[in-house]
Amino acid sequence: MKRPTARAKLEYPFDAPASDGSVVEVAPGILWARMPMPMALDHINVYLLKDTTGWMLVDTGLNTQASKDCWEHIAATHLAGLPIQGLICTHMHYDHAGLAKWLCERFEIPLYMTHGEYFMLRALSHPEPDPLPPSQQRFYERAGMPHERIDRMWQAMRADPFSPPEPRSFVRLRENDRIQIGERQWEVKIGQGHSPEHACLYSAADQILIAGDQLLPRISSNVLVTGIEPEANPLELWLSSLVALDALAPNTLILPSHQQVFRGLHARTQELQAHHALQFELIGQLLAQAPGSTAFETMRHLFPRLLNAVDDMLALGETIAHLSWMRYEGLVQRHMDSEGIYRFQLSTQIPAQAIERLNISQSLNHYA
Repeated sequence: MKRPTARAKLEYPFDAPASDGSVVEVAPGILWARMPMPMALDHINVYLLKDTTGWMLVDTGLNTQASKDCWEHIAATHLAGLPIQGLICTHMHYDHAGLAKWLCERFEIPLYMTHGEYFMLRALSHPEPDPLPPSQQRFYERAGMPHERIDRMWQAMRADPFSPPEPRSFVRLRENDRIQIGERQWEVKIGQGHSPEHACLYSAADQILIAGDQLLPRISSNVLVTGIEPEANPLELWLSSLVALDALAPNTLILPSHQQVFRGLHARTQELQAHHALQFELIGQLLAQAPGSTAFETMRHLFPRLLNAVDDMLALGETIAHLSWMRYEGLVQRHMDSEGIYRFQLSTQIPAQAIERLNISQSLNHYA
């Protein structure tokens, strides 16, 4: 049974704009707009930063006509006659960078991204191969996913209507770079785990963080292992990034990519750490009761509701990310059975240092 956790006490100082090209000013020279998305998460937040001679955009929305129409309306209505002069994409996911090529060509502007995000965007801009590459097939088979679920998932990936065209050039952003936009200086803060090299922008003077997907107020960003890097430990990178963000000023105004602008930095980072600790506890419960469970069986324990094909990919990847973190910390062991499937069991001795990292000693010691 899931242990209940208290919701973080966050402050939401602004009503959200409609996803129709409307804007809300959240600070002098910072506009918040929303692009519509035809899915359960029905919007992405984008931001416009006023410079001395024009505007910088942060993130794009999906590669859809509806998003293009919103941008045309914003450019014609809300920019006081000043031009758009640059685009910053926090990371490569297609709701954040799907219109990068179109915006850069439409307004003749440069694209700013980190190296890892730009080249991952380029790599994933091509259609998914058919049939499924052998290395990808092995990844899902080793996770214990039934072949019909693998086929359903891959067919959905190949039919994805939002794959963006790839931009052909960029200006590189690096950790601790300082970008002057108008009277405000932004420092680049790199987060990892959700994507390879996610760029956040922080104004220390004004205590404002453009957080992208690194810090969302009500949902937890997906952190997953995929067949591209099957032995990765992205949750370690994600949790380290949370610690880095937690060091920022506690009253920082957070401008996230989804849901509402908020304050409550420390409360939210702590809540996200508690969320992952609870996932570790649930995995500990399962492996105590059913040692030798596969990643797919563990996924069904963590995500018991019926999943669609894309949910399968996200949920399995996130489950493997939690199992990988626990494995690298010495909390669980992995072995391959005679059918080539990875199976997991609790370690007989749990390292005290690993347990203390997320304050999960009480729950995991119970299963040791």
